[in-house]
Amino acid sequence: MEALYDYAWLIPVFPLAGAMLVGLGLISLNKFTNGLRELNAVLIISLMGAAMVASFALLASQFQGHPTYSYAFEWASAGSFHLSMGYTIDHLTSLMLVIVTTVAMLVMIYTHGYMSHDPGYVRFYAYLSLFSSSMLGLVISPNLVQVYIFWELVGMCSYLLIGFWYDRKGAADACQKAFVTNRVGDFGLLLGMLGLYWATGSFDFQVMGDRLQELVASGAISGGLAALLAILVFMGPVAKSAQFPLHVWLPDAMEGPTPISALIHAATMVAAGVFLIARMYPVFEHIPSAMDTIAWTGATTAFLGASIAITQNDIKKGLAYSTMSQLGYMVMAMGVGAYSAGLFHLMTHAYFKAMMFLGSGSVIHGMEDVVGHNPVLAQDMRLMGGLRKHMPITAGTFFVGTLAISGIPPFAGFWSKDEILGATYASNPLLWVVGFATAGITAFYMFRMYFSTFEGSFRGNDKKIQQQLLAAARPSGVDAHDAHDSHDDAHAHHHAANPHESPWSMTLPLVILAVPSALIGLVGTPFNNYFEAFISAPGHVAEHAHEFDLNEFLLMAGSSVGIGLIGITLASLMYLSRKIDPSAIASKIPALYNLSLNKWYIDDIYNSVFVIGLRRVARQVMEVDYRVVDGAVNLTGLATLLGGEGLKYLETGRAQFYALIIFGAVLGLVVVFGIT
Repeated sequence: MEALYDYAWLIPVFPLAGAMLVGLGLISLNKFTNGLRELNAVLIISLMGAAMVASFALLASQFQGHPTYSYAFEWASAGSFHLSMGYTIDHLTSLMLVIVTTVAMLVMIYTHGYMSHDPGYVRFYAYLSLFSSSMLGLVISPNLVQVYIFWELVGMCSYLLIGFWYDRKGAADACQKAFVTNRVGDFGLLLGMLGLYWATGSFDFQVMGDRLQELVASGAISGGLAALLAILVFMGPVAKSAQFPLHVWLPDAMEGPTPISALIHAATMVAAGVFLIARMYPVFEHIPSAMDTIAWTGATTAFLGASIAITQNDIKKGLAYSTMSQLGYMVMAMGVGAYSAGLFHLMTHAYFKAMMFLGSGSVIHGMEDVVGHNPVLAQDMRLMGGLRKHMPITAGTFFVGTLAISGIPPFAGFWSKDEILGATYASNPLLWVVGFATAGITAFYMFRMYFSTFEGSFRGNDKKIQQQLLAAARPSGVDAHDAHDSHDDAHAHHHAANPHESPWSMTLPLVILAVPSALIGLVGTPFNNYFEAFISAPGHVAEHAHEFDLNEFLLMAGSSVGIGLIGITLASLMYLSRKIDPSAIASKIPALYNLSLNKWYIDDIYNSVFVIGLRRVARQVMEVDYRVVDGAVNLTGLATLLGGEGLKYLETGRAQFYALIIFGAVLGLVVVFGIT
């Protein structure tokens, strides 16, 4: 068994090797490598499969009670400064390794069908493999510096994948937006990391937490400074996990191919932020103001994402705001001290959200056969409807995910969301109210999405709706005729009357993901919480594992299911039976409707303040540079030129003349000093 731990470092190396081999092939023998499409895919998937098998073996070993394993070597030293690198395998690591490898593996299988006609098929697999490797490296990192290195690699890979179709303006803008927004958070993380090292002399998570607590207790540093350092570190997860106010990049990230949307939203980019909060828990948990900041940031994000999702018509953007909202739940749980509940929701959400994103890709794949390769039309739910008849596997699995995220028992999301709400109620009833309201909104917008997409009659052939959508897209700068989507343009002109089910390479991952989406929550039931016992916070035992009050559970669970059922009922009345007209409601409350539709105007505010505002500042700086800086430089040159021109007439070459000048200068000085 020890050999398994000795070679655990190979888990991130396997996909890294695949990315390097394929990448080198693309650089040196591009045409030949692109010609071996399926062979490259098999290589990448096989290496990820090897990493997945090793991850499951480590999880089984940790579940059986194997102690935490750490390996470290000195990477850099200077005087008293010593920095080690290596890897750590503990309960949290083994769980995250399994989540990342299983989701990445299924996304890679799905990619074969979704990207089959794309000319960048091989390049996409190389990027996917590098992305997965970066996340796996982050997961096994034993200290904050190593986490930061892989943290930035994850950010780089997201930039490459969001902007994969870089010839589309939307994709190019989206990857830049993601990159810049994450740099803001990462700058805060870097400052906090350096500040914590200055205070504690260590980058080790547990050591930082213990020493910081001692320093605050002894008065060596103030509680305010400790809180500031913790909040600066928290800025990193705020950006990575798309928390308010740095959430704006996540919906735009939908410009990337759907497989990468699934991977980002389920197991890599956004999961990295929640994972770092869990790793930094020894620092955060002893600073109440930092915990409150984390909790309220999460609650605000959860409500904000849900309130925006209810008016989205793009199926992928609706799911993106849903992810943002669910991440808010996880962060809120961490902030109220519900460490295991937050990680439990991270696990359940990873599976059902990956399945729903891949399901949306299957829907888009089917819609393209009808409306062509146009993302404006293929992703808009107003052109869908009735797809359950044509795509039964996609519809069935999407329905499982919808039930799971809506918190309907016994599906996975019910157990994890209910645990978060229970812990939040015990800690801060006001936060619970926000989470409770968000649960009802979540059920409403998810069933709105399901009914609009899969039930009713198919609207994809309605030319009037198509023309309206294309006309609405043009003023916003969207290229309504941009056909660079996931498939070859050669198929763009052969439109079918109805969509069809996706190939097995796309439906098989959906069916596999439906199993944990439905059942994995059973490992964390409150009356027998295996998950909490396994993943309890560092240095703690599972505090509430033995405390189960049936009446309390029925009250809390019943209320959360009740609010969910209210949301589902409203959605069915509006979008299934059509007994309530949603447009009539929108017309009665136009201010609230437009607030949601325009994403609370946050993007507009950022555009006015930071984009346009900084352009104005840049123009002013340019004026200062042109008139003051350049003017001073030019004036210096002119003065030198004129001085040289004037002095050259005094250069006669006669020693007597020079002596006369010196005598005159001395005489002048004598007169001046004599007068004074």
